[in-house]
Amino acid sequence: MDRKAQLHANLEAVRAEIARLAAAAGRPAPRLLPVTKFHPAEDIALLGVTDVAENREQEARAKAEALPDVRFHMIGQVQTKKANHVARWAASVHSVDSVKLAHALDRGAGLAMERGQREGALVVYIQVSADGDTARGGVPYADLDEVVAAVEDSAHLQLHGLMVVPPLGSDPAAVFAAARGRADALGERLGRSMELSAGMSQDKAEAIANGTDIVRVGTDIMGPRPLA
Repeated sequence: MDRKAQLHANLEAVRAEIARLAAAAGRPAPRLLPVTKFHPAEDIALLGVTDVAENREQEARAKAEALPDVRFHMIGQVQTKKANHVARWAASVHSVDSVKLAHALDRGAGLAMERGQREGALVVYIQVSADGDTARGGVPYADLDEVVAAVEDSAHLQLHGLMVVPPLGSDPAAVFAAARGRADALGERLGRSMELSAGMSQDKAEAIANGTDIVRVGTDIMGPRPLA
């Protein structure tokens, strides 16, 4: 099977699995965001989708320049000093985890709009830390409101929801249930629905059962990462 046929077969298999899991859970099927880190732009072109997720700014920027018709979403940690770069190419950022980063992305998005490098506001999701260990990214729930306020008060960011990655050794179902509850409570407070970005290849069943809106799947679609 050639590369294009293999990618399409993988993509359809994942879409079918998501639909099956959602039906079994009595939930709407979430959107699928293929994760394309380490795979070349040529693979993304063969995949034929409109939206993909990346983890590393420099790699994503190069692919976004090569594929202007594809929307690239940042799901990896963003260094504040890279915020201006990210704000130029990202359709959304799923890993906002501090007031400082929110302010930097707001400035970066405003600058990119002034320069004609982006058309509208930058969609963001606040990454929450289920266990409070911020070394892996994410804001502790105790500090969530502060980051929400920074995004809501910004001129060039739009808050669409929360993102979460279960800590190693945790119960993913419990992590996703808590995050879904927080997103719903936040939506009630803000007067508009908030999405949850949760679930990857290994825990998408638990995420879908707990009402995620977006699942981020890499290896099951793209295959093993290419050797350097």
